[in-house]
Amino acid sequence: MSKSIDCGGAYLKLGAYEPEKFEGASEYNIMFGPDICGTTKKTHVIFNYKGKNLDKKKEVRAESDTLSHLYTLIVKPDNTYEVQIDMSKVDSGSLNDGWDFLEPKQIRDPEEKKPSDWVDNAEMDDPEDKKPEGHDDIPAKVADPKASKPDDWDDESDGAWEAPQIDNPEYKGAWKAKRIKNPDYKGVWEAKLIDNPKYVADDNLYKYAAFSTVGIDIWQVKSGTIFDNILITDDVDYATAHAEKTWKAQKDGEKAMKEKADEEKRKKDEEERAKKEEERKKKDEEDKAKKDEEKKDEEKKEEKKEL
Repeated sequence: MSKSIDCGGAYLKLGAYEPEKFEGASEYNIMFGPDICGTTKKTHVIFNYKGKNLDKKKEVRAESDTLSHLYTLIVKPDNTYEVQIDMSKVDSGSLNDGWDFLEPKQIRDPEEKKPSDWVDNAEMDDPEDKKPEGHDDIPAKVADPKASKPDDWDDESDGAWEAPQIDNPEYKGAWKAKRIKNPDYKGVWEAKLIDNPKYVADDNLYKYAAFSTVGIDIWQVKSGTIFDNILITDDVDYATAHAEKTWKAQKDGEKAMKEKADEEKRKKDEEERAKKEEERKKKDEEDKAKKDEEKKDEEKKEEKKEL
């Protein structure tokens, strides 16, 4: 981004569709790239599997400054993946663990029911603990003993005087028996695990019939997003070498130019602030001098009136 980013996406939609027919709803194989909006700062890694777009269970971070960054997704035939930002690994693992491609291998038996005598309360009221005698007779509020009837109080017109109510320091609240461990507690009940009849293994999660198109679906509130050096290949070494020649070879120079531009802007802003401050001081001095002159004129007029 050439401007600071508030809300926008810089992700790509990789697939095999006719470019002239590409639109926001077009089906893709993989959606990959950064998305930033408000507190959201993540890198989308979304796979389409059997017509469903599967978002990653755990978010991958994204960069949010205005420098150029290199985002790399590596998907391997052993159904593992790796996400890199600026040629450094930020996330990796198994496709099956990272996304809900497949149904779980096992599920809780839906036919099994919790036994009627199952005790799942870890604690219970102590049967030996008894409520103290007179506990419920203690009121929550009492008349303020320090209050006294005002001197101007008239019982006939004001009614019978009553002291205001205050919290009773002796009040102990609703009584509750102390809690103890339940000797009959059997733990949290769960149905036994059984094989999931809907589970179907798939060793080709990584695989798609074709990759022929890169779709750029832009949504942003500020202009200036730059997409450059887009590469799809099955050769990781080649991709790394290409990154060395392009992004890595330019990143230090770009950063230096950015820092220089920021410093020049800072100096210019400081000069403008100093100039405005000087103009403000000058105006204040001129206004003060004008008021002083007006005051002198008024004093002279008063002196003439007195003569």
